[in-house]
This record gives sequence, C-alpha cells and structure tokens, in this order.
Amino acid sequence: MEIELKLAIHPDHHDRILRHPLLRSTQQQQRILHSIYFDTPDFDLFRRRIALRLRRTDENWIQTLKAETRSVGALTSRPEWEMIVADGRRPDFTALSAEALEQLDGIELRQVAPVFITKFQRTSWLIGNNHAQAEVALDAGDIRAGESRRAISEVEIELKSGAPEFLFETAQRLLRHSPLMIEPRSKAERGYILCGALTPAPVKFSRPAFEKNPTASAVWHATMQAALIHLTANVPGFLEQPQDFEYLHQLRVAIRRLLTGSVVAKPFGKAFTEFNQPLRQLMRSLNPARDWDVFQHEVLPVILAALETPSGDSGLDEIVLDRLYHAAAHARQQAQAVLLKPAFTQLMLELGRNLLANPIDNQQHEAKSWAQAVLDSRWQKLLERGQNFTKLNDADRHKTRIAAKKLRYAIDIFASLYAPKNTDPLIAALTALQDELGAMNDLVIAQQLLLKLPKRTVSIGFAIGQMSGVLKCQAKQTVRSSHTIWNELIASKLFWR
Repeated sequence: MEIELKLAIHPDHHDRILRHPLLRSTQQQQRILHSIYFDTPDFDLFRRRIALRLRRTDENWIQTLKAETRSVGALTSRPEWEMIVADGRRPDFTALSAEALEQLDGIELRQVAPVFITKFQRTSWLIGNNHAQAEVALDAGDIRAGESRRAISEVEIELKSGAPEFLFETAQRLLRHSPLMIEPRSKAERGYILCGALTPAPVKFSRPAFEKNPTASAVWHATMQAALIHLTANVPGFLEQPQDFEYLHQLRVAIRRLLTGSVVAKPFGKAFTEFNQPLRQLMRSLNPARDWDVFQHEVLPVILAALETPSGDSGLDEIVLDRLYHAAAHARQQAQAVLLKPAFTQLMLELGRNLLANPIDNQQHEAKSWAQAVLDSRWQKLLERGQNFTKLNDADRHKTRIAAKKLRYAIDIFASLYAPKNTDPLIAALTALQDELGAMNDLVIAQQLLLKLPKRTVSIGFAIGQMSGVLKCQAKQTVRSSHTIWNELIASKLFWR
C-alpha cells in the first residue's frame, strides 16, 4: 500500500527545497525517471481507476500496477504491485500476482499499448526518526502525450514506515521555507487529461456510505473526510480554469460542509472548533469572486435582455460593461491568490492531519439520536428566521436563507442513515427555497456591486441607474413566488421524527 502526500511547487522555488534545513544534513540521491503509461484504446484501465506503467530506473525496468486511489485532502493511499521486468516495450502480465490480475479481469490485455510518458529528474532524501520514516522527492520534468506537454514540478512525501501523521509533520516543516501548493492529482491523472481520456470538470460532493447503525463519530468523521476531498479536488480546476465559475461554487460548498461539521460535532466533544475561524476567513476571501461570478453569468444577462432595444442593442455604454468584466476578473484573480498562499496549504494539511486520527467517541453516541437532536435544532432555527415570512426585509430573508442552507447541509451529513424516499422530499423543498431566496439575495448583492463602481461620467452613472432599476423590478417578482415555496416547505414531513 502506497501512502503519500503530493504538493505542487513553482520551479523558481526548487532551490528552497534543496536548501531546506530538514534535508540539508541528509544525503540526497538524483535519478532520471522515464515512465511509460499503458492502457487500451478505450482507456479501460483508466475507467477502473487503475494505473499501469513501466519505469526505467538505473539499469532496470520496474513494472507498477496501482489500483483505485483513496484520498483525504492531499494525502493519497492506493494498493500497489511492483516488480522488475525484462524490458519496457510492453507490460509483462505473467509477472503479476493473482491479486493484481483480479484488478484486470475482463480487460483485453492484448490491446494494452502506450498512451503517454513522463520524464523527470527526481532528487530524493530519506528522513525519519525513531517512530517513522519517509522519502521526500522533488520531481522536475514533464508529461508527454503525442505533441502535447505538461510540466511536472512537485514534492512527493512517501511513507516508508510508521504512522501517516509523519507525512503531515514533514510537509508542514517544508512549508515553513517553501511555498508549496495543493495538488491532489497524480501524474497519471494529469497524463490522461493531456491525452484526452479525461476532461477536467468541477467535482461535486460524494456522500459516504455507512454500515448499519454507525456511531455518530463515524458518520461525522467520514463526512468530514468527504468534504475535504470535495474541497481539494476543485482547487486545480479553479486555478487553471477560473472562467468556469462552477469550480469556485463547489469550493465554497465544500467549505460550508466543513463549517457545518465543526458545529454539529460539539455534542460528543469532537475537537474541531480550532478550524472554524480559518474556514470562515477562507470563505470571506472567496465571497467577492463568487458575487461577481453570479453577477456576470446570471444577473447581467437578465439586465441586458431587459434593456434590449428593438435594434438588439442593450443601450449600455461599453465602458460600463468593460468595468464590470474587469471587476469580475480582478475578483477571481484575488481568490486564486488566496489558494496559492502557504496559509491555505497549511490549513489543508492541518485539516487532513486532524481527520486522519481515529474518530474520538468514548460514549459511542448512536448516530440517529444525534441526527434528531441536530436536525430538530436547525429546523426550529429556520422556523424562527422565517416567521412572518411575507413581511421579511432583505436582511431577514437572507438570514432565513442561511438557516435553510445550514439545515440542508446538516441533512447531508445524516442522509445516508435514512432511505432516500424519506429524505428527498424535504431536501427538494429546502433546495427550492434556498434557490429562490438565493436569487433574491443575488439581486441585492448585484445592486451593492453596482454602487461600488466609480461613476466618473454622467453616462456611466446613468447606465448604473438603469441596471439598478431592472434589479429592483426583478426583486419584486421574486418575492411573490417565494411565499408559495415557503408554505410548501413548512408543511413538509420531517423524516427524522
């Protein structure tokens, strides 16, 4: 079983790793690693989350088969079978163990052929103490698929012996001197992207499954791990494709799940409150980019359609539109900068290390009892926020929306404990209210964004006034439709009772 941490580093900072105090007193090794990755024309291995490669090291060819990866944040673990083979022209399936061959059952092995290669220089150090040992490797090179290339610049920390916590300790020590960044994707995954087998896309939350009658702590622990995976999986996409605003949306959803988990864990004493404030600060730093994304992709098209003249022109000054697009791009760049800072990497490492520990639940709380207490509390809070719904102002409707969102995220933690036919109706009703109130809040935020734009000319001020007028009309229409949704929600059956 291979257990490792993988972190990206800018090539300009390689010297910081090479001069790091943790590694300077340890003998380094340097090797050129040339690897060939194999698959079928239909990428059957990839579809099973299997990586098969031949790697040239010194005078030998090493054949490696890796099965499906399990990840918690930046930490990955996966079954691995490795053996020396005669040459690198094609894999030697006769050298695989019975257990490894089971992974390939049903695949036409005669069709397996090279799909991409990696070639990089690895500088490595073996470090450790009386309790654990790990290999730190700095890899620099590229991935090649036909004429396409992608750079490799990363630090891998692979556990050789001892507890996985040692990997996080090592990474945090390296981070003090080197600006490392989150990189949850393997070289193989990036190779498959390069050769066209995989199209990058935003990653949604994957709800964990549980055995019958799990403890509260087991449910909490698995859900928090899934939320951390959800968060880190969307980091590379937002950094590389920020124009796809769904990456940022999924990042913020994952942070909210982590925040929800930090709150609902209090009854059985799970020590996670130390992350509450840094997670909230992270959310606040991403909010402006999300606000501008919503404005640019959802609100602005409605405004332009409302102002469209018979000739097909919106009548808005192009300077105004340019300023709106520039403000949105600037907000995205600032959000990207936050994710590239060592503070974000540090937070992800601390979260991963905390969740790696075994669940702490000395009293073995029964999960459904815990779920009922949490969901009852959040339901009552929602009813309080939405009291006299038709008379709520913008600020109170926003508070009601947040209460609905918190209830929905809490339900997500416990949904696996109940049959979908019981949970789905309430989740659908909450989603409808959240979407409707969210649309209303987007209009309020949009007006605030417009007011922040500098009005340097009469024409710009007039254009901003036109857009604000459209937003106010849209808000009045949305308010009326949300009343019906609220009434349907409060009549819903509560599945946990």
